[in-house]
Amino acid sequence: MTTTMMQLILRSHFVNQKLILCADVLLSGVTTWLTYLLTNNLFSYHLAFGSLWVFWVLSMVCSLLFFILFRTYKGIIRYSSLAESLRIMGACLLAAVFTALLARYVFVDELPTTVWVLNTLLDFLFTFVVLVLVRVFAFLLYHHSFQSQEVDTRRRLLIYIDPEKEPMPLSVSSALSRDNLVVGYLRIGKCDTQRIDGLKLYSIENGSDFRKLLHHTGANALLFQDRKDVELERDRLIRYGEKNKISLLLLPETEEIRDGHVRPPRLAEVRIEDLLGRDEIRINMENIQQELQGKTVLVTGAAGSIGSEICRQLCTFGLKELVLFDMAETPMHNIRLELEDTFPDVKFTPVVGDIRMMPRLQWLMRTYKPQVIFHAAAYKHVPLMEENPCEAVLANVIGTRNLADLAVEYGVERFVMISTDKAVNPTNVMGASKRLAEIYVQTLSMSIAKGETQGKTKFITTRFGNVLGSNGSVIPRFREQLLKGGPLTVTHPEIIRYFMTIPEAVRLVLEAGVMGEGDEIFVFDMGKPVKIADLARRMIELAGLIPDEDIQIEYTGLRPGEKLYEELLATKENTLPTPNEKIFRAHVREYDREEVVKAIDHLKEIAQTVDRMETVRCMKEIVPEFKSKNSDFERLDK
Repeated sequence: MTTTMMQLILRSHFVNQKLILCADVLLSGVTTWLTYLLTNNLFSYHLAFGSLWVFWVLSMVCSLLFFILFRTYKGIIRYSSLAESLRIMGACLLAAVFTALLARYVFVDELPTTVWVLNTLLDFLFTFVVLVLVRVFAFLLYHHSFQSQEVDTRRRLLIYIDPEKEPMPLSVSSALSRDNLVVGYLRIGKCDTQRIDGLKLYSIENGSDFRKLLHHTGANALLFQDRKDVELERDRLIRYGEKNKISLLLLPETEEIRDGHVRPPRLAEVRIEDLLGRDEIRINMENIQQELQGKTVLVTGAAGSIGSEICRQLCTFGLKELVLFDMAETPMHNIRLELEDTFPDVKFTPVVGDIRMMPRLQWLMRTYKPQVIFHAAAYKHVPLMEENPCEAVLANVIGTRNLADLAVEYGVERFVMISTDKAVNPTNVMGASKRLAEIYVQTLSMSIAKGETQGKTKFITTRFGNVLGSNGSVIPRFREQLLKGGPLTVTHPEIIRYFMTIPEAVRLVLEAGVMGEGDEIFVFDMGKPVKIADLARRMIELAGLIPDEDIQIEYTGLRPGEKLYEELLATKENTLPTPNEKIFRAHVREYDREEVVKAIDHLKEIAQTVDRMETVRCMKEIVPEFKSKNSDFERLDK
């Protein structure tokens, strides 16, 4: 029976808090009883038996009161820390003092004052020591009787330390230890034997040292504290880890803190996005919060890769209400569940609808009256839009026009449109459709500025490159192919692209939303271009495999509308600087609004007839720099 009960306690995830409170109160009462018996015998003062019962009852009552006030039962015993001990000390001290005062002045008057003081002091010390020892015993029992059986199932972490940076905060390393076994710290170069938080700091100089260290410690995971460390070590420690097939992990940027406790960080695998070779864009989030706090914000395309990340970040800015608009039912359902779970205090409303349907948009604007709009709804896949140019026009061009016109009509303060680098000298239908949307928004904004159109809306456009990890992008595709055992398919061995991560894209959108004064197109420094073939090889290596041996790379040929080299977005010749050194304002051609409106009306009529060739011909007339590549529409350029 006793063995069964012990096993049940050991296997339980946490001990019930009420049980801990009852045990602490009982122990406190017993300690008080024994303390007064001790002093009674030492000083030969014979207290009545009833007085001892008074001490016991008063001790239980006072202990219960102060243990509840100090929340001594709230902590998980096996994770007890110095803060827990201080809480116990304060509760025990006040419980002992109040017990003595009540017993001395209310119920009994049988002992000298010096004996009362000694009783109080001993009662406090003995109770505190007993409660702490019980927790130490529980800690040792858990670690030796339970964790010894499961130690092999936990990750054994080595934590990388940059010698030029501050060590990891103790609160974070303690939180890590809850779900992982930290076996030591690691740094590059020679150094004397040192310890951090009681764990050894190891030094290595090469791959052989790293392999020996893994064997010595049994480590199966290497943790980096920030993305910059990953970037600096991508050709050394990352390579060592890939060769030895251990997990490469990255600590989240922020810790989750609740009830004064740091929650165990959710460690993520080092991703290919962490190895792009440039720093991520950083922006002033305080300025964004000041601009958006207390406002109603609408996000179109809210269930997509970019739109959903915009929603996640907006939920941290204290909005009055967030309205999500998308035509995709299941993804909308998924983002709704995610936001309900992650941001339970944020007021948000998901609305299913299509930006091509004017009556639905009118109802949306009339009902919610958004003050800021982030317009991310669009068709984006190049080969698919090359096959369906009429739908690209109706969604990307006419849908944007519908929303922009209503934004002016309903007095929206800011309208931030998400565009693409493919709108620069477009070679495909998708890029041309986004350029047409840019042109319409730009001419509307200029018309407002000139007083030709009544309104106050500031229209801002953002352009960025390929987004890593977005739905349908190359990274998820490669991951799927890896899971199937390959091959990884690349269209051409020389094809290159500029990349950004989803968080970067969203930061650019948010920064533009508060930086822009209207009629701007913002682009940003994309850094160095990346060969898609090199990306494929690196992904194979990150999986612990060898390119062209374990997994093959196959070249399939350029797809319709695809080109080898993307246009460089930000150069001194085609941009102006902004307060953010990574973000620039693009020089763009100005259009006459009346001509644009007339041309887009005509384009809409043609697109609705589903005449593919004539629709693309009309697009090229409005955007003369649109020259098709590897497409049936190349004949229109002759």
